[in-house]
Formats: sequence, structure tokens, C-alpha cells
Amino acid sequence: MVLQSALIQAMVSAIRKSCKGVARDFGEVSELQVSRKGPGDFVTAADKRVEAALFEELLRLRPGYGFLGEEQGAHEGTDKTHRWIVDPIDGTTNFMHGIPVFSCTVALERDGEIVAGVTFNPVTNDLYWAEKGKGAYHNDKRLRVSARRNLDECLIATGAPFIGKTGHAQFLKDLHQIMQRTVGIRRLGACSLDLAMVAAGRVDGYWERGLKPWDMAAGILLITEAGGKVTSIDSDQSPMITGEMIACNLDLYPEFLDKLHMAK
Repeated sequence: MVLQSALIQAMVSAIRKSCKGVARDFGEVSELQVSRKGPGDFVTAADKRVEAALFEELLRLRPGYGFLGEEQGAHEGTDKTHRWIVDPIDGTTNFMHGIPVFSCTVALERDGEIVAGVTFNPVTNDLYWAEKGKGAYHNDKRLRVSARRNLDECLIATGAPFIGKTGHAQFLKDLHQIMQRTVGIRRLGACSLDLAMVAAGRVDGYWERGLKPWDMAAGILLITEAGGKVTSIDSDQSPMITGEMIACNLDLYPEFLDKLHMAK
């Protein structure tokens, strides 16, 4: 049994408590109240309820910390060095269509660096968690990124822009470069779980553009703590700033990045 720190235990407890009704909502997906946030980008009553519950739980856990959520936006705390970053349901479209590939994900940022992250699928009960310097885990199993060194042996995950989003033409260029050089491409529809799959070595790499901090915060730490590398594609700045990312093991990284640069 892996011993979780008090911080991770508290984050896991907050997520599990906040997601108690999500499995029920998922089973009654046709009955959910749904409003449109934008073309192809849905917000459900469950989204709002989970984020509100997380806000309350995390505020109780660390009263002075800031908060950044997909639905509520940013709340500045009295402690300027710490911030919770939350996506109540990453993969909302999957959720709305009865596909059990979505998660609730929470990360803690300290002085601009992610130091703890938890990603939880309340339907499958898969729990991914990581703490800086202490490794990454799936439930109680230690995670390591895959060891493949050549792109032509790799399975790569990605996210595709949908209606109302920009970047369709660039995505097709990226896809052309990567698809013809790999054994397959997967598009699961939930960035947080894609990144967890990279950390677990189930897929060998991931790239996407047009991301938000709550999509990737916990996943970045999962991958780096599992021995992988995460950077922006076309910038030296953090993916949390640029909204674009490439993630894989250290050996695969140069070839993978080179092919994405060829797509520009």
C-alpha cells in the first residue's frame, strides 16, 4: 500500500466527496439540464455542481489559497503563492453522450509550479495522482512512461479542435506529419486522461494546441513524475502559458517534436 501525503489525501477526499453524484448523473444523462456555453462546448448541471462543491471543500482545506476553475474562473486568495486549478468534468462531451471517458481533475500550483495533482474518473474509479518529488501513481501502482525510442513504434494521443474552436488547419497539418509515422493515433476526448495514459505508458506520447490550464495542470505533473518530458511545441514558455503541449519520454522527444515542427 502506497502511503499518500496529507495533502494528497485531502485532495482525493475533496474530489471523491464532490463527485458523489456524478456516477448517478452519468447513468441518467438524458435527464440532465444542459445549457450551451458555445458551439459544441456544453456545460451541464453536473459541471457546475461539482466545481461549486470542490470550491467549498478546497477553501475549507486551505482557506487562503486562490482558485482557478473552468466554470467559475479565477478567485484570488489571501495567499498569493498558492492556487488550486480545477476542471470539474474534463470530457464533458463524452459525459453528455454516455461515454465513460471523463474525469474530475485538481492541481495545486505553488509559486507558478504544479506541486500536486489528482485526476479521478468517478465511473471507472480510476484515480491518478502525483506529488512533486514523490512519483506518480494509478491507484496504488507506481507509473512510468513508455520506453519506446522510435516514433514508428508508437501509439500517440491527441485532441482535435471542434466546432467554434480555431486551429483546424494546423491540426490537420500536425495529424498528417504524425499519423504517417506512427502505429496509430487516439483521440479520447479528455486531455486529463490522455496525459494520465502517457504517464502510465499506455500511449507513448501526446500533443495538442489550444488547451487551458485546467485541462493539463495535473497531467503535466503526472508525466514528469513518471519520468517523461512536457514542453510547449513552438515556445520555450510553459504549456500553462502557451496552451500547447507535447509530452512523451526523453528518448522519443526530439523526433516527435521535429515532426510537429515540420507541420508549421
